[in-house]
Amino acid sequence: MIKRKLLLVERIMYIDATTPLNCVFTAKIKGEISKEQIEIALAKIQKKHPLLRAAIDLQDKQHPVFVVKENMKPIPLRIVKRQTDTDWLEESEQEWYRSFKKEDSPLAQLVWIKGAELSELLWVSPHCICDGTSMVTLMRELLALIDDPTLDLEPYPLFQSVNHFLSPQFDLQKKERKAKLFLLLGKCFFLLQRKNKKKNLGKNYAIHWKLDPVDSAVVTQKCKDNGISVHAILCTAFMQAFQDVQGKSAKEKVISPIDIRHFIPEIKKDHMFAFAPTIELSLKKKTPQALDQAKQIKKELTQKIEKMDARELLWMGEQMHPLAHRMIALLKSSRGGHDLTLSNMGNLQIQNAYKNFTLEDIFSPTVAFPWLNSNTLVTTSYRNQMDFTLMSNQDFLPKQEALKIKDKAIDLLTLSL
Repeated sequence: MIKRKLLLVERIMYIDATTPLNCVFTAKIKGEISKEQIEIALAKIQKKHPLLRAAIDLQDKQHPVFVVKENMKPIPLRIVKRQTDTDWLEESEQEWYRSFKKEDSPLAQLVWIKGAELSELLWVSPHCICDGTSMVTLMRELLALIDDPTLDLEPYPLFQSVNHFLSPQFDLQKKERKAKLFLLLGKCFFLLQRKNKKKNLGKNYAIHWKLDPVDSAVVTQKCKDNGISVHAILCTAFMQAFQDVQGKSAKEKVISPIDIRHFIPEIKKDHMFAFAPTIELSLKKKTPQALDQAKQIKKELTQKIEKMDARELLWMGEQMHPLAHRMIALLKSSRGGHDLTLSNMGNLQIQNAYKNFTLEDIFSPTVAFPWLNSNTLVTTSYRNQMDFTLMSNQDFLPKQEALKIKDKAIDLLTLSL
C-alpha cells in the first residue's frame, strides 16, 4: 500500500470530506461504441494512473493522505439516455456535487450520455487530483482505447514528496529560513483578518458558448498580425467587459493558471497532477486601445513566467500546511482582488477520426468552486473553433450580469480588437 500526504494545493482543492469540488470534461462522439469497450479502456487507464487507484485517508484531519490501493474498485460508469444536445451541461452541473468519499471507490467516474448516433462522454474527477492537462490526457487515452482496446499504457509511480522535484542546486537551508519567515507573516496576516461570515448561498451555474470558425480564425489571425497571444487578447477582452458592466466595482485583474509541466519536466504531460501556479495580470490605466492593452499583458505575462520558480513554489507550499484551514476559510469568505480566474487550455491535441466513431466536439471543462469569488472562465480550441465556459455563483455574480459580460467580451474579441 502506497501513501502520500496531499500537497498544500491538493489540500486546498480537497477542502473537506463534505464539500465536493469536481472537474467535468466532455467529448461528443458520433458512431457506435459499447459498454465493454468503455470498461476495458477505464481499467487500463486506472492501472496507469496511481491517483485513480487512490482513496483519501482522513485519520490525520490536519493532513489528509492519498492511499493507493491495488484492490481498488473499477472506475464506475453511469449511463444516461440522450435526449437533447444540452444534456451534457445538465449532467455536468449534477456531477459537480458528486461525493467521492467511499474508501473502496476511486476518485473518478465516467458518464456516458448514450444516443442512437451521438453520445457524450463526461470525465468526472475531484480537482485535488487533476488539472486541465490531466483531464485532456484522460480523454485522449479513453478515446484511443475505446478505438483500440489492445493499446498499452505505461504505468508510473506516485511521487512521495515535492523533494523529488528539487534540483541539486536547491539551497535547502536558505529556503527553510525564508519559509519560516513566510509562515510567520502568514500567521500575522490571518490574525489581522476580520472574521467575515459572508458566503455564497445561491446556485452555481455555467454558461457555455462557442465562437464560430470564422470569428475564431479572425481572432487568431489578429493575434499573429499584431504579435500578441490569444491568451492576452482574452484577458484584455474580459477585464474590459467586467469594467464596462460593473464600472468602479470591477477589479481590472485576472488570475491565470499556468501548466506546471512547462517548468518541471519530471511531471510528464501524460501524468495526473493538480497544482497549477497562477499569475495575476491587470489592465493598464494609461493604455486605452485594446490591442495595446493585449501587448502590455503579454509582456507582463512573459516577465512573470520568466521569474517564476515552480520548484520553489511547490516546496514553499509544503511549509505552509499549518495555514491550510485558514486559506480555505479566506477563499470561502473573501471577494478577492480579481474579476476572474481565466484558464486558457489552448488547442487540444486529440485526434478526430477513429475506426468506429468520430470525435465531433469537445466542450471546455466545467467546475463549481465553493469560494465566495467563484468567477471562472475556461477556454479551449478544437478543430479551429474556440469554446468557452463561464462559471460563477448566482449570489456573487448574477447570471444575467454574467451574460452581459460575456456579450461585451465577444464584441471586443470579434469587432473592436
